[in-house]
Amino acid sequence: MAVPKRKMSRSNTRARRSQWKATAPTLTPCPNKACGQPKPPHQACRNCGQYAGRQVLSV
Repeated sequence: MAVPKRKMSRSNTRARRSQWKATAPTLTPCPNKACGQPKPPHQACRNCGQYAGRQVLSV
């Protein structure tokens, strides 16, 4: 098992942690022309309930 030989300094630790960033969720417009609300890809639209041109949720 790999074990660090020396303690990592506080500045190096913080520099490494600064690269952890939260990313904004990817949103695509609903393909339903009557709706068009932003939704996550590969998920049913929460506004109109359609997925891939079919009604899958009752709204």
